[in-house]
Amino acid sequence: MVASQALRIVIVAPESLTPTADDTDAVVEAARSRSLRIGLLANGYNIVAVLPIDAFLPDRISQIQPDMIIVDAQSEARDTLEHVVMSTRDERRPIVLFTDDADTSHVGAAIAAGVTAYVVAGLAPERIKPVLDVAMARFRHEESLRAELADARTQLSDRKLIDRAKGLLMTRQGLSEDEAYARLRKTAMDRGLRIADVAQRLIDIADMLA
Repeated sequence: MVASQALRIVIVAPESLTPTADDTDAVVEAARSRSLRIGLLANGYNIVAVLPIDAFLPDRISQIQPDMIIVDAQSEARDTLEHVVMSTRDERRPIVLFTDDADTSHVGAAIAAGVTAYVVAGLAPERIKPVLDVAMARFRHEESLRAELADARTQLSDRKLIDRAKGLLMTRQGLSEDEAYARLRKTAMDRGLRIADVAQRLIDIADMLA
């Protein structure tokens, strides 16, 4: 398990932190972004890259392989999140959003899409570590549940294949259910395959000859 302080973090954010002085909103957002990064460094986190939102984002994230992605969305949270979620759909990672966007109507959709934590209106530096610790714990818990669900689905699918293959052997070779299963099991052991794989091959052959 990676220690929270050693997390390799990628920040997805606008490229510039030096807006023109006459753009008040941009100046405030840039100050918040700098505060976020200072808070991360002060808490011992390893910021390995700050990436812009562009067509190369998925490839860059894949190459860097960060432990966590922090989205500094400023006032465009919804559009930013869509890009980041799409960039991590094949390799899931915890995503934490920091934003000044007061429109929270899409928080539920963001969480459902894969955002682990959604923080509005900035965060004091001393609160950053607890938020990221909770986000990582939640992500690991959700991944564990996903793995359990995937395993349960695989087992159900395998069981259906084995039952169908047993039925074919029982019908075509006059075997009992126990004998049919023993035949599948022996074939699997002899060939170094899973019983479900043997069952699938038997079904495929039967379908071809039907």
